[in-house]
Amino acid sequence: MLSDEIKSEIHCGISACPTRRCAILEALQIVQRHHGWISDERLREVAEFLNLTVEEVDGVATFYNRIYRKPVGRHIILVCDSVSCWIMGFENILDHIQKRLGISFGETTSDGRFTLLPIQCLGACEQAPAIMIDGQLYGYLDRDKIEAILGGYE
Repeated sequence: MLSDEIKSEIHCGISACPTRRCAILEALQIVQRHHGWISDERLREVAEFLNLTVEEVDGVATFYNRIYRKPVGRHIILVCDSVSCWIMGFENILDHIQKRLGISFGETTSDGRFTLLPIQCLGACEQAPAIMIDGQLYGYLDRDKIEAILGGYE
């Protein structure tokens, strides 16, 4: 069941939304901030709280790549795979991260520390190739810079 704290946050967060359907993303983000991901049970609770169908809420949850429908690591690494990042060496950066952490896209390290996910664009084409970890953007990447960055999260 959604806690009173979460319900209160959702009420505040959706107060400017003209309809309950417009509030789905905000409500999911609030629940995810508290629990780390959106389980089927939490999805149903959000749907019930907003007086919407599970299908309506699930449609939003599965559309947005930053709503996590399975458990994720403590640190989320988003690797930009836009055209600019591809041209500037995305594949080498991705290969190095995957070998360093022993995971592929969509996977989480065995210690639960990192989850590696693709993202279509980070809006940092001038810094390509780029990644984002926990909301922090890193650009102009090479293998040495990746090592220094990941070392700061371990």
